[in-house]
Amino acid sequence: MSSITSVEEKKIKKIKWDKKKLTPYLFLAPFFFFFVAFMVYPIFNSLYLSFTSAQGSMAADWVGFKNFKSVLLDKLFWQSLRNVFVVLIIQVPLMLFLGTVLANALNRKGLKFKGGFRLMIFLPVLIDLVTYSIVFSIIFNEEYGIINYLLTLINLEPIAWFTNPFWAKALIVIAVTWRWAGYNTIIILSSMQSIDDSLYESADLDGATKLQQFFQITLPMLKPILLFCAILSTIGTINLYTEPSLLTNGGPNNSTNTPVMYIFQYGFQSFNYGYASAAAYITTIIVGALSFLQMKLTKGGKIDA
Repeated sequence: MSSITSVEEKKIKKIKWDKKKLTPYLFLAPFFFFFVAFMVYPIFNSLYLSFTSAQGSMAADWVGFKNFKSVLLDKLFWQSLRNVFVVLIIQVPLMLFLGTVLANALNRKGLKFKGGFRLMIFLPVLIDLVTYSIVFSIIFNEEYGIINYLLTLINLEPIAWFTNPFWAKALIVIAVTWRWAGYNTIIILSSMQSIDDSLYESADLDGATKLQQFFQITLPMLKPILLFCAILSTIGTINLYTEPSLLTNGGPNNSTNTPVMYIFQYGFQSFNYGYASAAAYITTIIVGALSFLQMKLTKGGKIDA
């Protein structure tokens, strides 16, 4: 009997041990379920749809690369890409410049009310995208907006923010920069604070000015984080939707239309799911190529020895 009891005890211990090993996976199971259901499945389902004629409730037939060819031959798609590239070329460097300057100012020793200043700079990020876009549309309104009113006070002509292609793009740049400059400022500031103070102390002893320290110590040490911010900003700019949709509705004459708006129009207005999926994958490939190019050109943000 004692031998049977011993065997049973071993089995009980094994079951308990198996339960202990299984417990962490049970806690992770909900995450994996939602991740597969709302991330993995849509990605592969969209890839499948991109090779079909899926449209509304109609049966989807296999069409191969026809959707991809149609997207690449569509002038409106290329115009939407040109639109975001114009915004990207101006907005991303401007935002990184402002973020670096503001972070350097907030990193100064002896600065009072640092917490308050950081909150003020980061506050735009906390404001809802739709809310701030609507507020900007009121502020920059061509007829009764405060910006044009102030321009008339100093004898300048009101600006056609919504009807002139150049100023419509400028409005998008202003809005996006206002919202995300603070986000990049906080990231860059956290990187600045991790730089060893002994480097600046040595530079002081060598007689280096604050400007020389900034360009020869701070900026080189910030290369990895600046690359990180540049890649995130590039992806975010190409994926612009809310601002151009609510501020300019893609106009005038599609001058502020973006790839995501283009995909939305075909996917959720025309219900041409196959075509929209192909456009989404082409946009994703372009984003990946740009990110890879940025990594190559900056050597992965490596700090020179």
